[in-house]
Amino acid sequence: MTSPSPLTKDDAQRWLADAFAPWVQALDLTIAEIGPERAVLTMPITPDLARMGGIVSGQALAAMADTAMVFACAGYFGEMRPIATTTLDTHFLRPGRGTMIRCEAEVVRAGKALIFTRATLIALPEEKATATATATFFAA
Repeated sequence: MTSPSPLTKDDAQRWLADAFAPWVQALDLTIAEIGPERAVLTMPITPDLARMGGIVSGQALAAMADTAMVFACAGYFGEMRPIATTTLDTHFLRPGRGTMIRCEAEVVRAGKALIFTRATLIALPEEKATATATATFFAA
């Protein structure tokens, strides 16, 4: 059995545009890196995502983390597969301020049906962790 060819950033970006809901696309996510080890996504901090004081809303951070962990799964498998979020746990560490959020996501363990992931969201340019998240996905 041959292993699938690795995903490219362009493949992943097209999948994001074609397969994800418009409200996820409104986050303006960019696939910065994707591979078997991890996926890294970026999101500009815009007035549409901020609440009072210019802080990125928790909903935007949680959606970004979930999406990044989906791409970590795709990178791990070397292909885009339909998966479903079964748990998502987000811990907010500090206000998300700056120009951009970078989310680094990885697969911790993949079983036959469940995939366990984690992510760290980092506010740029300060390079400070804003939130962490873990999720479990069901793969059909």
